[in-house]
Amino acid sequence: MNVVIIGTGNVATVLGKLISGNGHRIVEVVGRNAAAAQTLARLFGASANTSFSNINDSADIYIIAVVDTAIETVAKQLTLQHKLVVHTAGSVSIQVLGKLSGGYGVLWPLQTLRKEMKAIPEIPIVIDASNEATYTTLLAFTKSITKTVFRANDVKRIKLHLTAVLVSNFTNHLYTLAEDYCHKESLEFKLLLPLIQETGNRVQTNSPKAVQTGPAVRGDNTTINNHLQLLKANPTLQKIYQLLSDSIKE
Repeated sequence: MNVVIIGTGNVATVLGKLISGNGHRIVEVVGRNAAAAQTLARLFGASANTSFSNINDSADIYIIAVVDTAIETVAKQLTLQHKLVVHTAGSVSIQVLGKLSGGYGVLWPLQTLRKEMKAIPEIPIVIDASNEATYTTLLAFTKSITKTVFRANDVKRIKLHLTAVLVSNFTNHLYTLAEDYCHKESLEFKLLLPLIQETGNRVQTNSPKAVQTGPAVRGDNTTINNHLQLLKANPTLQKIYQLLSDSIKE
């Protein structure tokens, strides 16, 4: 397929690499920042464009890969009534594209993506479409770039997005808090990396609940109280520790 990518950030870059690496042709990269658009376009041997109202009209699919809050604004500037147009957000309704085209959809990569990635990880992709004909086309395209495709409407997709925040964003924030604590206490955060890795490995083949460890699941209140005392000078982290411990106990 010939593809136009609208956006120049992390999702646009990684999806672009995935798409171009699986036999499709990116014909144009569109972005507000001319330098960013040109840089990404060169990577794919595509043309660069900064005008949302004058986009290449020869492509088979148009992918809006911008920040969630900008999707609706970008869509209002496009004129692609007879083209397949999708956005890449998990938390934005498919209906923001409803007035843009007769065939529209969602192509959401359920993965944390950074343009600096040297290797592209496994990326499950969640899709939806405005009608069955569009869905059939989008499904074939998506299957050509990833082995894991799941269909979800707005209701299911926002719930999946919520769980993605829990397992990725919130977990990473806990890593951040732990790293900050290590720095303040002259401890080496890198010593925790094998533990992080092993925990991730276990949930590949087991229910997370089945492999839960630690003082809360054991009912070890002595250790929990000792930890809470250590966190008296950090009330925010102390509150999070108490909340999560209580949740595990429940």
